[in-house]
Amino acid sequence: MQTVLQQMLGYYKTNTTEDKKNALKEVVQEVALCGLSRAGFFKHAAFYGGTALRIFYGLDRFSEDLDFSLVTPNPDFPLNRYFSGLESELAALGLKFSIEEKQKTVDSAIKSAFLKGNTREHILSIYDVQNISINPEEVIKIKFEVDTNPPAFAQLENKYRLLPSPYQIKLYDMSSLFAGKIHAVICRSWKNRVKGRDLYDYVFYLSRQAKVNLPHLQARLEDSCAWKNSETLTLGKLQEMLKERFEMINYEQAKQDVLPFIVEPHKLDLWSKDFFIDITKNLQVAENKSYMETQTMS
Repeated sequence: MQTVLQQMLGYYKTNTTEDKKNALKEVVQEVALCGLSRAGFFKHAAFYGGTALRIFYGLDRFSEDLDFSLVTPNPDFPLNRYFSGLESELAALGLKFSIEEKQKTVDSAIKSAFLKGNTREHILSIYDVQNISINPEEVIKIKFEVDTNPPAFAQLENKYRLLPSPYQIKLYDMSSLFAGKIHAVICRSWKNRVKGRDLYDYVFYLSRQAKVNLPHLQARLEDSCAWKNSETLTLGKLQEMLKERFEMINYEQAKQDVLPFIVEPHKLDLWSKDFFIDITKNLQVAENKSYMETQTMS
């Protein structure tokens, strides 16, 4: 009889060692979400980011991190309160992972932790192979971040998963997820390494005809970029900001960044300034009821 872990891993093609590592990482992510749900974490927080998009909306690339945002700001949020439940959920499936909170060196609203487990030990036990070329010291490491001072006007929804056992999760809706990704495209400091994963996700959202939560995006821009809160972000202004960003990107660097995370490299063939500027004409704005209510009250 298949174990739950074998059942979850059975959805993946694992022809290579790298395939096995990525499959294991993704399963660990989902087991962690189940553990957090059981521990009551989603009474206070919502899931967002690339891994949320992969698990709940079918993004076809691997994503390394688990990103969360509190529903209500709380700088004293006790992140470590949920560690034992998370470790127990993983241990119940035979996954020997530990989690420890990262000590902040700069003042920020982000609280971070890392899930860690030995790569070789897990691959050998789970896949029943006799020998495999993996450094005995190699560690599977999954970053876990919580924004304790979330930008306003995100719209939330509840979603459900059946494995490793049925659980409920609070999640940013598609328009709010899209707003977060556009914020990353505009504001992320790429320096010498263009994060092509941001661009890949941007194309994914547009291919799904996702609409952007404009008030939430404006709140994010006010928090971290040069945007005056006395101005109102419009679709036209947003398209102009994106056009300026797309004109300055090194697309060859962007492709190299995303290639290790995807299985169909041909999807990057058209990447260029003209391509991204043109598809940005298809941007649409979502209705935001919570924002409209605040405008009515003011």
